[in-house]
Amino acid sequence: MIERKQLHEYQVNAIEFANKVPKCGLFLGMGLGKTSISLTIASDFMDDMFVTRVLIIAPLRVANTVWKQQAMEWEHLKHLKVNICTGNAQNRINQLNDKADIYVINRENVSWLCSNFQKSWKWDMCIIDESTSFKNPSSKRFKDLKKVSGRFSSVLLLSGTPSPNGFMDLWSQIFLLDEGKRLGKKITYFRNRFFNQYKIHEYTLKDYSSGQINDLISDICITMTAEDYLQLPESIDITRYVELSTVLSKQYKTFEKKFILAIQDKEDPIMALHAGVLANKLLQFCNGAIYDEKQNIHELHDEKISCLKDIVQDNPTENILVAYSFKSDLSRLVEAFPDAVKISASGKEVEQWNKGKIKMLLAHPASAGHGLNLQHGGNIVVWFGLNWSLELYQQFNARLHRQGQKNCVRIIHIVAKGKLDDRVMKALNTKDMTQKKLIEGLRYTND
Repeated sequence: MIERKQLHEYQVNAIEFANKVPKCGLFLGMGLGKTSISLTIASDFMDDMFVTRVLIIAPLRVANTVWKQQAMEWEHLKHLKVNICTGNAQNRINQLNDKADIYVINRENVSWLCSNFQKSWKWDMCIIDESTSFKNPSSKRFKDLKKVSGRFSSVLLLSGTPSPNGFMDLWSQIFLLDEGKRLGKKITYFRNRFFNQYKIHEYTLKDYSSGQINDLISDICITMTAEDYLQLPESIDITRYVELSTVLSKQYKTFEKKFILAIQDKEDPIMALHAGVLANKLLQFCNGAIYDEKQNIHELHDEKISCLKDIVQDNPTENILVAYSFKSDLSRLVEAFPDAVKISASGKEVEQWNKGKIKMLLAHPASAGHGLNLQHGGNIVVWFGLNWSLELYQQFNARLHRQGQKNCVRIIHIVAKGKLDDRVMKALNTKDMTQKKLIEGLRYTND
């Protein structure tokens, strides 16, 4: 069992920061041990009788598999009773009504919790695992949590990617800490002060705004990166291009320009009603299969499947973590690789993967991109299909490239050359530059 004295110095620094600032953002890089840090803070607060009951809000698989397990692994945390409040409504009610120190709920049930337990509220500390789940100020989960945020004596925001799409993502997260004291009580004030609007719903950061925002929140937020504090193995990015046939390329270009795609096995053409739908369907096209208006799948090519088979053949002794984007990807991957295993909502496959008993693990970045420790099971990530989210991209890669990984991590992107895949890669790189401004501005220094 791990003892408290084995905490890293940077973890001790983060704990001390939270003890001074009970409502704070701990924007710590993936793999720095946010879970053990947060549980230690909660345990200390309960020992000091500063708080009595802790609510943890986490992604579903993380809620089911990570928090309770981490408490059991540390000597100074093993006394904590952790109730996992997921599953059907009756199970949630039973677990929430049972006496415990810590209650873990998945983020999808936050509104349900706020509605059903408003009169019997007993939590005075809240830990939000992956606080970007609340970055949208219009979301119901944010509005409902906002109503009860004043009841917490301590709030910890945890994220390795606090501003995946830019500084606009920060307002609602910081509001949960200070009720608008630093960035404004309304999102409109925040936008008007720090951004220029050049189209409807499209904003650019004003000159010097990044520094001003960093200065405003630097007293309640810190960032630490894995590169600063951990000696991680090297991570190598690899792109494997696939070429579509001349016929398919012509179909793709026509679809891109006219929003209409005629295919052989369907009498009526597939139509994209607007640019957002078109973008998704073009990514489906790149991956090899596309949905029609009735959600029927039409296979177009198997270039990416063939490429993945080559990767498997080239690495016969390796276990591979595969990121897929669409259900059509999943069904085709399962058909092409019968021994592949899809990670479930319970996350029960994590243990088998880390024991090296799963050769190919299939996972969607939105459901397996946060919190899961998969570094012991393999060191190859393959992106079968890309998406636009920098947060999901970075978090998914960090399932393997994190503390405890012993080998060089290879991140392989299968990209349809000259198609939307290329543009997605460039967009992810651009977003990363914006996020780095925040990380640099809030970097922790032990002065």
